[in-house]
Amino acid sequence: MMTLKNRYDFVLLFDVKDGNPNGDPDAGNLPRVDAETGHGLVTDVSLKRKVRNFIGLVKAEQPPFEIYVKEKAVLNNQNKRAYVGIGKAELLEGDSKKRKGGDAVEEARQWMCRNFYDVRAFGAVMSTDINCGQVRGPVQLTFARSIDPIVALEHAITRMAVATEAEAEKQSGDNRTMGRKFTIPYGLYMAHGFVSSFLAGQTGFGEDDLELLWQALAQMFEHDRSAARGEMATRGLYVFRHDSELGNAPAYSLFERIRPELKEGVTAPRSFEDYQIKVSETDLPSGVTLERKA
Repeated sequence: MMTLKNRYDFVLLFDVKDGNPNGDPDAGNLPRVDAETGHGLVTDVSLKRKVRNFIGLVKAEQPPFEIYVKEKAVLNNQNKRAYVGIGKAELLEGDSKKRKGGDAVEEARQWMCRNFYDVRAFGAVMSTDINCGQVRGPVQLTFARSIDPIVALEHAITRMAVATEAEAEKQSGDNRTMGRKFTIPYGLYMAHGFVSSFLAGQTGFGEDDLELLWQALAQMFEHDRSAARGEMATRGLYVFRHDSELGNAPAYSLFERIRPELKEGVTAPRSFEDYQIKVSETDLPSGVTLERKA
């Protein structure tokens, strides 16, 4: 796999219609929101989860594209595989203190990077009882923030079916199980991302991995459908490629070139067509190119 020789900064635009893009468990699963401005938020963890799910689906969870952090995964069991893989399974039988440093831990860390896509992309803390060290990932994402304030709506829902005979005897047409569902009518969100070639060299994240990342960011919502999330879609993926590993311009100055704005006369956006995306492609800094991936 070809190693990265360039720095990348990227802008991800996605939207949600009549759904909850990222519920807040501290607020009864209401859509996450900036309390001061009313802008919606989606965590980096939520976005990485969708990338992981897409990679696992496309690559069928086979090395070197296995997923380390996934639902119901027992991480210590995953870590044990590394020691078996490097031929040092005997260390698993001893005191965990013996694995807190040294060549075995480093070899185990490298094995994890080789086999798990999300470890070599996003990094991981694997220094649990079965110590495989820590990895700082070359791919980092910010929280996504909505372009305009969002409005969280609460909907009452009822359940027609029941779980037990006792419930069936009690239930009548006016006594159904009630619940709540939260949505936003529409929101366009923007997240920023970064890819470091220096950290990629440490984890083995290569050009093929990078292309797979672009594909995941462009298509991840197409395979993450649920009634709770409504209609979500990637609306733009703008990638700034630097000619050098250190970079040829500050990331913030590049991100400022992507400016979603409401069209004239629109006060309450309800679709992507209510926005215009202004992209400043002229006078890019020397050594920086812009490519739209989605």
